[in-house]
Amino acid sequence: MIEILSAVELPRARAAGALVADILQSVRSRCTVGTNLLDVDRWAQAMIVEAGAQSCYVDYAPSFGRGPFGHYICTSVNDAVLHGLPHDYALRDGDLLTLDLAVSLRGLVADSAVSFVVGGPAPAGSLAMIDATQRALAAGIAAARPGARIGDLSHAIGTVLDDAGYPINTEFGGHGVGSTMHQDPHVTNTGRPGRGFTLRPGLLLALEPWVMADTDELVTDADGWTLRSATGCLTAHSEHTIAITDDGAEILTLPSRTLL
Repeated sequence: MIEILSAVELPRARAAGALVADILQSVRSRCTVGTNLLDVDRWAQAMIVEAGAQSCYVDYAPSFGRGPFGHYICTSVNDAVLHGLPHDYALRDGDLLTLDLAVSLRGLVADSAVSFVVGGPAPAGSLAMIDATQRALAAGIAAARPGARIGDLSHAIGTVLDDAGYPINTEFGGHGVGSTMHQDPHVTNTGRPGRGFTLRPGLLLALEPWVMADTDELVTDADGWTLRSATGCLTAHSEHTIAITDDGAEILTLPSRTLL
């Protein structure tokens, strides 16, 4: 299913995006050495409930997971890159943490992820890897405009990641959003330009470049959810939800406020 929002629905999408961004920003600011991942999940839950929103994760039970997910935020540490199930783990100096959050507000979903290093020092190569995913995300957003094809976005993202020297997994990537979290079209993190669905105003997309330092192969934890690099190498993941407008792409998952 591919949903196209009307102009009157876009403000609701903006509100959902701002909420996701604000929660991620708040949670990130509280993640320090010693923070337990279960506390991170509780913080996200409290902010989602307070906003009158709904988690997209708690009851999420796709075919690739051992569902339902049962938590409010994905917390992926070091070699974990996607669908990190919060568990009893206290963050340590130098941990590379990815927070991934999807929330529904007034019937519309926004989805975003951020990777960062807790405390310090940063492990070798980790900041460069995070930067590569951020630059790839920016390139994908820059390519998004009415009349462009999904392949144009995939090609822009993949060019940055490939030039940075990272293997690219195409099993998981970006996707459409709307009234539900995962919709068509699928946006792989590499691809051929000029191929795929034609973008039009009102389309919402979650673009999410992610990489593993030296492999494109994933393995699944015993929890049935957490996806890790097959070699145990570090990973990184950046994601924004965007809306295609008449003028190009609008990033919806930017914070609405500044934390002191």
